[in-house]
Amino acid sequence: MSAWWGLLSMLVVGLAAVAGAHLLHRLVALARDPLPVLPFHSGWTPDQHALSRFHVRWYPATVLFLAFDVEMLFMYPWAVVAADVGVSAVVEMFAFLGVLMVGVVWAWREGALRWV
Repeated sequence: MSAWWGLLSMLVVGLAAVAGAHLLHRLVALARDPLPVLPFHSGWTPDQHALSRFHVRWYPATVLFLAFDVEMLFMYPWAVVAADVGVSAVVEMFAFLGVLMVGVVWAWREGALRWV
């Protein structure tokens, strides 16, 4: 029974802290209307919605970036232990690079490398 009271009291304290922080923000906020004080476009009103969709031509470029980004993420620690592990580490890295190369070739075929 006392465990439930402890859990209930923690829940009440947490909700009171969140409500108190919200009320404190409302009291000390400098500008309640965020539109006139936008940090972008020198305070101009936005031309389009912030969640507007990107054109589909950017997705192959994203796949290409992720292929190179993931490659570097795994190659740095691999370079540290490759000499200790031996030939199997080199074979595994080339297999990994082969899988990433499939993504790069697909992005190339889709035209992600044509920037004009």
